[in-house]
Amino acid sequence: MTALRVLFLGGTGIISSACSWRAVESGLDLTVVNRGKTSVRPLPPQVRQLTADVNDPAALADIARAEYDVVVDWLAFTPDQVRARTDALRGHVGQYVFISSASAYQTPPARLPITESTPLRNPYWQYSRDKIACEDLLTARYRDEGFPATIVRPSHTYDRTLVPFDGGWTIVDRMRRGRPVVVHGDGSSLWTLTHHRDFARGLVPLLGHPRTLGDVFQITSDDVLTWDQIAHTLAAAAGTSAQLVHVPSDAIAAEHPSWGAALLGDKTHSAVFDNTKLRQVVPDFVATIPFEVGAREIVAWHDEDASRQHIDRAVDEAMDTLIARYTK
Repeated sequence: MTALRVLFLGGTGIISSACSWRAVESGLDLTVVNRGKTSVRPLPPQVRQLTADVNDPAALADIARAEYDVVVDWLAFTPDQVRARTDALRGHVGQYVFISSASAYQTPPARLPITESTPLRNPYWQYSRDKIACEDLLTARYRDEGFPATIVRPSHTYDRTLVPFDGGWTIVDRMRRGRPVVVHGDGSSLWTLTHHRDFARGLVPLLGHPRTLGDVFQITSDDVLTWDQIAHTLAAAAGTSAQLVHVPSDAIAAEHPSWGAALLGDKTHSAVFDNTKLRQVVPDFVATIPFEVGAREIVAWHDEDASRQHIDRAVDEAMDTLIARYTK
């Protein structure tokens, strides 16, 4: 049996890197296109690598002519990018997988758990509105001409390089220095963190699956924690404890707008997901990596090399300001 010919537009990112390894392990014939920049996430040696800018129309046309069974687009964030990809790939691909975002869902959600039928509306975050517009374009092209699109919505997916708090390693550094850290709201909102290897277990079986065309699937863990639990788990992995100060998200946004945008547009509200639809086509999907394990990977990777321990001075200073205001 001939191996499925799969092209990843991108392939060394947080989510896509694990999918690259999983694809090769599953026997897929994988080609990855990126700009050839050095990555902390190396590709498997079996991967065929192409160096190109997929936003360059001529380069994209050359790539599309090779024809693939599946193209997974990790790098499209705007409708113009999706339009260009689908124009170039029309007639040259059996399935186009668009990586959207769970932040596109109704914010705040009217009901939990979130399913694929939850409405799409996010008035707080432009990133999410752009993803919604991309999905709208793909849905229209599937309905109008049968373009073979599949939409996938990840939620908060991480690997060892990503501390799941705005400010990154700044949070761990503050914990280790005995400094309090800000947690939005009262720390009790529920959040779903998905390890990138678990996400890959859900995505790769969708590639080339005939019952996914024109459809949407979310892929998340079933591991749900409060934000206070996430902070304490991270502190324990770093060999310390966490002193938490709770601050309303809108107050954080007033002090640090970019940090606040990600909160108001995503993390402020509880996010619990139902993966039943995914399991209808991937019956054996199960996420097996709890955040306690992921947190230890994160701390170990950063501790291996001090140059990875980037401190976001703006977030650090904003925390000091907010903590002084909210602990009086």
